[in-house]
Amino acid sequence: MAAAAMPGDSHLAVAAAATSGGQSPGRVRAGLGPAGRVRGLTRAVRRQNAPMDAQAYESEALAAIEGAVTAEQLDEVRVRYLGRKSELKQALRGVRDRDSGMALNATRERLEAAVDSKDAEISAGELERALAQEAIDVTLPGEERRLGTLHPATLTRRVAEDAFLGLGYEIVDDREVETVHYNFDQLAFPPAHPTRSPRDTFFLDDERLLRTETSPSQIHTMEAKPPPIYMVSLGRVYRRDEITPTRFPIFHQFEGLAVDRHITLADLKGTLLHVMRALYGEERQVRFRTHYFPFTEPSIEPDVSCPICAGEGCRTCKHTGWIEMGGAGMVDPQVFVNVGLDPEEWTGFAFGCGIERAAQLRHGIPEIRPFWENDLRFLRQF
Repeated sequence: MAAAAMPGDSHLAVAAAATSGGQSPGRVRAGLGPAGRVRGLTRAVRRQNAPMDAQAYESEALAAIEGAVTAEQLDEVRVRYLGRKSELKQALRGVRDRDSGMALNATRERLEAAVDSKDAEISAGELERALAQEAIDVTLPGEERRLGTLHPATLTRRVAEDAFLGLGYEIVDDREVETVHYNFDQLAFPPAHPTRSPRDTFFLDDERLLRTETSPSQIHTMEAKPPPIYMVSLGRVYRRDEITPTRFPIFHQFEGLAVDRHITLADLKGTLLHVMRALYGEERQVRFRTHYFPFTEPSIEPDVSCPICAGEGCRTCKHTGWIEMGGAGMVDPQVFVNVGLDPEEWTGFAFGCGIERAAQLRHGIPEIRPFWENDLRFLRQF
C-alpha cells in the first residue's frame, strides 16, 4: 500500500511519476517533458484570457513616454505600447463587449495624445538647442553677393538705340552670313575694290561671306518696303584687320539709313551731331572731313576729339588728337537704282560707326582689345 505524500513532498511525487514514465527529474524541472509543456501551455492560455489591467498599462506607458529624451527613444516607446504587436493592440483585437472596448480605446487615445505632446516638447527642445549652438549675430555685415553687369559694348549700344528711337528710327537686327550680291554688288562696290579680296574679308565660299558691315540690312530694308525709310541696323561684323589700339577683326557696328524726299547733307550732319552728343556728351568736339565711299556721294567721316590725350596727341589717336568714328554720306544714286528706286524722286543718307570704338571713346579706354579679352577686372568697372 502506497504511503500518502506530504504536501512538501509534491515535487518528489512528480519526480517519481516522471521517472516511472521514463523521464528524468532534470527534464521535468526544466519543463521539457510532457508535463512541463502542458503546464506552460496552460499558463499561456490563462494570460491570454486574463483581462488586461488598462490602468497599470497606462501608468507604465506614461512613465516610459515621460522618460524619453530623444525622438528615437520616444519612437521606441510608441512602438512598444501602441504598435501593432503591443499588448494594448492585442487586447483591442480580443474585445468582446462594448464597455471594455471603450475603456481600451480611451487608454489608446490618451497614450497617443501623450506621445504627440512629448514629441512636440522634444522638437521644441532640439530647436532651442540648435538656436543656442548655431546662433547668428545679425549685426555682423553679410557676405556681399556679386551682381553681374552688362558688357560696356552692350551699354553703349543701348545708348545709341535710345538716341535713334528718339528720332523715330526703326531698329533692325539682320543676319551675319551674307552673299557677295548684298555685301558688295548692291552697294556699288567696284569689282576691283580691296574689300572684295580674301585678304580683307572672311569668305565661306565663292558666294557667301561673313558680313564686313551692317550695310546689307539697308539693302534688304529698301527691297522689302517703299520709302520713306528711317532705320538703323546694329550687329556683329567681321574683317581681316590687324589688331591695333582702335581696330579688331570682330566688332559691333551700327549703321543708319534715311530715305525720303528733299533730304540734304545738313540733315545728315544734324543727325550725327545728335547721336555723338548722346554718346560722348556736350563737351566733346566733333568734326567732319570729306572722304570716299563706294555707296555714298558726297562722303564724309566724323571724328571725335581723343579722350585719352584731350586732343594733344597720343598713341591711341596716332598723335593727331582725333579718332575716326566711321563713314557717312549721301546715298549714291546707283544704290537707289540697284534696289529699284528713282534717284530723281528719292534722296537719303547713310552712316556707320563701330560700337566698341564708341564705347572706347565714351569711357576713355586706351585700347579696344580689352572689350574682347573677358577680363573681369576690366568688365566690373562698368
